[in-house]
Amino acid sequence: MRKLSLYVILILTSLTSSAQIKLPSLISDGMVLQRAIPVKIWGWAAPNENIKLSFNKAEYTTKANEKGEWQIKLPAQKAGGPYQMVFKASNKLILNDILFGDVWVCSGQSNMELPMSRLIDKYPEVIANANNNQIRQFQVPDEFDFKQERKDFSNGSWVSASPKNVLDFSGVAYFFALEINQKNHVPIGFINTALGGSPAQDWISESAIKKFPAYYEELQKFKDDNLIKSIEKADQQASINWYKRLNAADEGLINNWKKTDEKGWPEMNIPGYWADGPLGFVNGVVWFKKDINITKEMVGKPAKLMLGRIIDADSVFINGQFAGTTSYQYPRSKHE
Repeated sequence: MRKLSLYVILILTSLTSSAQIKLPSLISDGMVLQRAIPVKIWGWAAPNENIKLSFNKAEYTTKANEKGEWQIKLPAQKAGGPYQMVFKASNKLILNDILFGDVWVCSGQSNMELPMSRLIDKYPEVIANANNNQIRQFQVPDEFDFKQERKDFSNGSWVSASPKNVLDFSGVAYFFALEINQKNHVPIGFINTALGGSPAQDWISESAIKKFPAYYEELQKFKDDNLIKSIEKADQQASINWYKRLNAADEGLINNWKKTDEKGWPEMNIPGYWADGPLGFVNGVVWFKKDINITKEMVGKPAKLMLGRIIDADSVFINGQFAGTTSYQYPRSKHE
């Protein structure tokens, strides 16, 4: 009898926990919903569970289907907030600080992805004054799944603009949001789903890409986890081999650049491309040296070394001491 009682208790506990309401990452505290049109709120619960939503002095009810999926459609709302939503089933969820305004999907490649942190030297005042709770970003995680369309993100949350938070905002999206917020005086939410270097076919659903047989066949191949692992391993090994050959042939390392007499070094005008000079079109390492005179008043004070954009990467030494590195070509080389 004791074994039977324990068995029953375990089953009841399992059913109770599985019945709880679950919301997608997008439906969360601080979200911005589109004004002036009906809005769908969705989530999951136990199969056939009754769901109740209390919002803006009204109540809405629905029932989960056999898969536990449910949705509620809210009538069109005016711009404004903040509002609260209360969901009730076998559990209770409360969402706070909800705004209605204009919502934009900001997608694309690196131009859209580039964060405000990369613009801090050009727009310091804009960043310092970015205290605007009416502008919010949802950052979609950079993850791939070749096997199925996911119903939710692995993580993500709505974040309002502040001098600290805005550093992770898309620069293009933030300036766009700032302009239309000032013009229309409504909350602006943008979903940042940009990924640098991503090709157009990666954004097409599996059903739609069937119209392009070559891409569809390629997609099927990438459903094999072993293939992905082999590609990642090969890429990693190729990178290791390249740097190994590079370092073995680097005359600056071979001859100890700290002890090298640079009097015989050729000169180059910068900014410019070394391909335009005697070196021509080569891949490898080039060492540059420049003497800089500073005044007595500058000694011991903080300083920034701004070298601009360097293709493809750089390592910087000041008086023989390592100052920093920039790993790829698009960020400006900046060292403090």
